[in-house]
Amino acid sequence: MSLFEGRDLFCVRGERPVFAGLGFALAAGWALVLAGPNGSGKSSLLRLMAGLLRPAAGALLWDGQPVIRDTEAHRARLQYLGHLDAVKPVLSAAENLTFWAALRGHGESGTVTEALEAFAIARLADLPGRMLSAGQKRRLALARLLVAPAEVWLLDEPTVGLDQESLGRLSGAIAAHRARGGRVVAATHAPMDMDGAQVLALDRFGPMASSARAGFDLEDRW
Repeated sequence: MSLFEGRDLFCVRGERPVFAGLGFALAAGWALVLAGPNGSGKSSLLRLMAGLLRPAAGALLWDGQPVIRDTEAHRARLQYLGHLDAVKPVLSAAENLTFWAALRGHGESGTVTEALEAFAIARLADLPGRMLSAGQKRRLALARLLVAPAEVWLLDEPTVGLDQESLGRLSGAIAAHRARGGRVVAATHAPMDMDGAQVLALDRFGPMASSARAGFDLEDRW
């Protein structure tokens, strides 16, 4: 069984150490919640995982091999959802998803319809992105996860702007993804319903915590 791993990761942003000696492992069907106060490095770790940042030290591995050896293959196996919803204002909701699906090499219109329905925004399919509320834009961004399947979901504060019903739909989508062998990493301040997920407390790896700390720091929580 392949593992997505980080070993002894050291992250520096703007010449400031963010975390050091950090490790994680993510197998098929697993979920990992990144916890910690603002500035502890949750978003930075997600960007490292996505290949958008390079660690100052340490390594990211897939099935024991450094992901840097084949960055295209690594990016193809993941979906990254950041703070911004990245909704094109002049395109309709459906056109936004169609564009994203085509960008990722998928193009079935039926999948777009199913993704809109999964997050209860099918009625907004023809509405331009500029007319969507903040919560609707967030649901549209989350729907991208469904139109372009990827093995690893990297989610940065995915619950922001969601009501209780939408939170339930997100939890259902994550559960279905994990049941198919997918993997999820989520940075959030809000509790999420992810059965058997583990928690990585990033403040335990801060530069003042322990320069010698490395490897796993996981605890069952949600």
